[in-house]
Amino acid sequence: MNIFTNAMGHDLSDYRQIFRSRRIGVMVLAGFSSGLPLALTGGTLQAWMTVAGVDLRTIGVFALVGIPYTVKFLWAPLMDRFVPPWMGRRRGWMFLTQAALLLGIAAMAFGSPEAAPFALGATALLVAFSSASQDIVIDAYRTDVLREPERGLGAAVFVTGYRIAMLVSGALALILSERIGWRNTYLLMASLMAVGVATTVFGPEPEIRVTPPKSLQEAVVGPLREFFSRRAAGAMLLLIVLYKLGDAYAGTLTTAFLIRGVGFSPTEVGTINKGLGLVSLIVGAMVGGTLMVRLGLYRSLMTFGIFQAVSNLSFMVLSWLGKSYAMLVVTVAFENVCGGMGTAAFVALLMALCDHRYTATQYALLSSLAALGRIFVAPTSGYVVESVGWAVFFFLTAVTALPGLWMLGRYRREIAEL
Repeated sequence: MNIFTNAMGHDLSDYRQIFRSRRIGVMVLAGFSSGLPLALTGGTLQAWMTVAGVDLRTIGVFALVGIPYTVKFLWAPLMDRFVPPWMGRRRGWMFLTQAALLLGIAAMAFGSPEAAPFALGATALLVAFSSASQDIVIDAYRTDVLREPERGLGAAVFVTGYRIAMLVSGALALILSERIGWRNTYLLMASLMAVGVATTVFGPEPEIRVTPPKSLQEAVVGPLREFFSRRAAGAMLLLIVLYKLGDAYAGTLTTAFLIRGVGFSPTEVGTINKGLGLVSLIVGAMVGGTLMVRLGLYRSLMTFGIFQAVSNLSFMVLSWLGKSYAMLVVTVAFENVCGGMGTAAFVALLMALCDHRYTATQYALLSSLAALGRIFVAPTSGYVVESVGWAVFFFLTAVTALPGLWMLGRYRREIAEL
C-alpha cells in the first residue's frame, strides 16, 4: 500500500511540475503566434477577394501565395547558421519574423483587392514568407527549450494555441469583417501578433547551449550527414511518412462523405464536424500530451497509433447506419480525439529526432517529409470510393495505418533510445 501511495504521489508530483513549467505556458502563446497568419493569406484573404468581386481566375492564382510553407526547408539552414545580435539564436529570429508579420499584416489592411490585387498579392506573399520563417524557428525553439518529459504536453498545448489562432484569423475574422470592415479586421489581426512578440521577449532561453554551424556549407550538409550517421536512419524516415498516413487518407474525403455519402447538410457538417471536431482535437492533444508524461515516447506512439487506426472504422460504421446524428457526433469526436493524441506523440517524435545544432533544418525537413505520403495517397481516394464504396474505403484507410505500426514495433529499441 505504501509503495502504491508513494508511486501515485511521485506521478502527481511529476504532472504538477510539468504543468507548472514556464516552458509549457510559453508553448500555448507560441502556437497562437504560429497559427494566426495562415488564414490571413489563405481562406480569409480568399473571402475578402470574393466579397470584393475579384474574378475567380485571379483568386485561383492567389493560391500560389502558400508556396513558402511547402519549401521553407530551403532557407532553414540560414536560421541555424546565423545568430541575431539580440535574444539568442532562436528568440532573435522569432522576434524578427514576428515584427515582420505585424508590419506585413498591417500593410495588407491598406491593400485593395479591386484596385490593386497583385500589389495585395505581393504583400500577402511576403507575409506568407515571414510566417513560414516564423514556423521554422518556433519549431526549432520548441524542440530546443522543452525538456524530454515535457515534449508531449508541450506539443499538445502548442497545437491548442495554433488551432485557436486559426479560428480567430479564420471564422472570427470573417464575422468581424461584416461589422468593422476588412481594413479594421486585418489591423486587429496585426495587433494580435503582439502576443507572439511579447512571448518571445519574455520566453526562456534553451538550457542546452550548442555551437551553431561554423559555415553555411556545414549548416546545409551537416544536418543530413548527422542524421544519416545514425542507426536505422532510413527506417525512421519511412516511419515518419507512414505513421499518420491512415489518418490523413481518411481525412481527404471526410467532408464529401458526410455531405454526399450520408446526406448531412453543409450547416450540420460545419457545426458538428468543424466545431465539435476542433474541440475534440484539442482535447485529444491535451489528453495525449498528459499521458505521454508517464507512457513515454514509444508506448504513446503505439497506443495512440492503434487508436487512430480504429477511429477510422467509426466512419465505416456511420456509412452502414446512414444519417444518424448520434453516430455522427460519436464518430467526429472519437476520430478527432484519437487524431489529436496521435499528433501530440508524432510531434514529440519529430522533436526527439532533431540534433540541437541543426534543429531548424532537420525539423523543417522532417515535417515536410511527413506530408509527402499524404500528397501521393490523397489523389487515389476518389477512385477507391467509386470502385469499392465508402465503407470499404474507410476500412482500407485503417489498413493503411498498419505498416506504420509494424515499423514502430520493429524499431522499438531505436525509438526508446531517442
